[in-house]
Amino acid sequence: MSIIESVCVYCGSSNGRDERHFQAGLTLGRSLAEARLRLVYGAGTKGIMGAVARGTMDAGGTVTGIIPKFLIRREANEVDLAELDELIVTEDMHQRKHTMFERSDAFVALPGGIGTLEEIVEIMTWAQLARHEKPMVFANIGGFWNPLLTLVDHMKQEGFVHSGHRVRPIVVDQAQDIVPAILKAAAQRASSNGEDQTIIDRL
Repeated sequence: MSIIESVCVYCGSSNGRDERHFQAGLTLGRSLAEARLRLVYGAGTKGIMGAVARGTMDAGGTVTGIIPKFLIRREANEVDLAELDELIVTEDMHQRKHTMFERSDAFVALPGGIGTLEEIVEIMTWAQLARHEKPMVFANIGGFWNPLLTLVDHMKQEGFVHSGHRVRPIVVDQAQDIVPAILKAAAQRASSNGEDQTIIDRL
C-alpha cells in the first residue's frame, strides 16, 4: 500500500486521566484534515474518539464513522453523529472491524483501553500473516504504549513472533508527527516496490 487516502484511528471512548491524550486526539484530527486524509474511526462522539473527530471536522476534514448498533447510545449521540460525513452502522463488532480495515490505508493507535489494544493487535496479527502491508502507528503519547512495546520485543526475543519483518509498527511520541510518519512510510514502500519491479524486469 503506497497511496494513503484514509487513516483509521483506534483510541479510547473516554478522556483518560492525562490531558495530553485528549489533546493528541485533537491534534491528530487537525493533521489529517490538513493533509486531506479521511478519518476512519469507531464513530464515538465522546472521549478521545470524539476529540479526533472534532479536530478533523473543525479543520475541514472528512470523517467516516463505523459503529455497531448496540454501541450507539453508549459511545455516541445522534446529534453529533449527524455531523459525520459518512456513518456506517454494523450488526456487530466483527463487521465493524472488518469494515474499518477495508476502508483504511493506515492505522493509528492513540491511548485507549482494552478495545483499542485488541483492535491494533489484530491489525498487527494480520500484517504478520501477510494479509496487508499498511502502515501501523503507535502514538506513544507520554510513553503510554511502552509496556506493550516492551512485551512485543520480549515475544520476538523468545522466538514467538514469526515473520517479524512484517510486524514493524511505527512508534511516534508526538501527535503532530503521526501523519508525516505515515506518509513517509508509504513513500518508502512505493520506492521499495519500484526497486523490486526493476529487478524483476531485468531478469
